[in-house]
Amino acid sequence: MKDTCTIPIRRGDRGFSLLEMTVVAGMIFILAALTVPTLMTQVRAIRIQYSARDVSGLLQRIRMEAVRKNSFYSLNYVAGNPNLVQVMDKNQAVVTSIPPAVLGNSVTSSYGLGGPAPAQGTLMGTLNFTAAAVGVNDLPSFDARGLPCVATTGVATCRSLGQGFVFFLAGTSGSSGSVGWAAVAVTPSGRCELFTWDGTNWNQQ
Repeated sequence: MKDTCTIPIRRGDRGFSLLEMTVVAGMIFILAALTVPTLMTQVRAIRIQYSARDVSGLLQRIRMEAVRKNSFYSLNYVAGNPNLVQVMDKNQAVVTSIPPAVLGNSVTSSYGLGGPAPAQGTLMGTLNFTAAAVGVNDLPSFDARGLPCVATTGVATCRSLGQGFVFFLAGTSGSSGSVGWAAVAVTPSGRCELFTWDGTNWNQQ
């Protein structure tokens, strides 16, 4: 009887075929194409909200400074690279001891009603107070008692005491170039309230 010997055949590990790798890569590209625009929209919306929070914090800072110095201080939006909101004293000089709120290049700010911000009447109905009229040469301010007022450029006085005002911030919020909005409302008592626009309604944060 002959001895038989079985020689094992070693099989190599089976890898991915080119077709399989192509299908997986295609799926990854499709998912990325669907996800990235949504992610960028969220990032831009968060940037606008953070800018609004920075402006709100700066408003509270100058309110306390106005009371401490027994004077009035104003905020002034300055377009540039980057855009920012800086603090002005009653002589309309920049207060360098208080850092400005840096908005970046894509976020802009305006104050007062009548601008391009959406549903302003609805927002004012939510606030339930009459905002002071803020003209082109006017600056939202706080007086020595910490109450909101409006200063006019070149005039060392503050009017419309205790009426409150609204800051609007805008920036590109989507890949289609749609504009997102946030608002910082200063009540007649000097308290700041933050709102964001969801495309249909203003929502308090």
